[in-house]
Amino acid sequence: MSRCDMVKKARRSQRRPDSLSRDRIIDAAIELLDESGEGGLTFRALSERLSTGPGAIYWHIANKSDLLVAACDAVMTRTVDARIADASPEATIRTLALGMFDAIDAHPWIGSTLIHAAGQQPAVRILERIGQQIRALGVPDDAQWTTVSALLNYILGVAGQNAANAQFARMHDLDRSNFLDALSTAWSELDPDQYPFARSIAGQMRVHDDRADFLAGIDLILGGIRGLRTDRIDQGA
Repeated sequence: MSRCDMVKKARRSQRRPDSLSRDRIIDAAIELLDESGEGGLTFRALSERLSTGPGAIYWHIANKSDLLVAACDAVMTRTVDARIADASPEATIRTLALGMFDAIDAHPWIGSTLIHAAGQQPAVRILERIGQQIRALGVPDDAQWTTVSALLNYILGVAGQNAANAQFARMHDLDRSNFLDALSTAWSELDPDQYPFARSIAGQMRVHDDRADFLAGIDLILGGIRGLRTDRIDQGA
């Protein structure tokens, strides 16, 4: 190899980390996570997907934990930045909640990542977006943290459980309708003295809609927020 060829090769090597952008790495990581979950996201698999070496990736991302947070933040940024023109705070909360429900359903790994990334950017981004709407609703300062926490915990808990159920069904090749029908039948055959409520709603299991149920829960919380504001107004009167 001539000296000129060696110089060109060295220059290409130096430029390589810059030619591989952080956004491109994150997009590839999201693809791997969607295909194989957290277990399938390795720097070796990512290197193969990007046709590069691990060193070029480490130039932009320190470790797998940072990569998970960055991937989660990328998806959540698109979700929380969705806006509705002239929407009320309640309508914005409903849209944000449904957006997160759908995002976690499409990317099941997000739920656990958000829990483990508490206090980091994706969680703070969501907290800020919800908190702004809570303030706009006129929730008193000393009740804002509790109110935001209730909404956020509900969203992450229900959306995460829904995603986990969907993953379980896919892994075990379960048909949702057949599964719910079997569950409904089992509940309807429970002891009527010990499980009167479970028996009474057994039939609803066959036809319930997870997304609609989730939104109904959001509306219950929003109703509680309206009640909180009314109570404070009455107390101050």
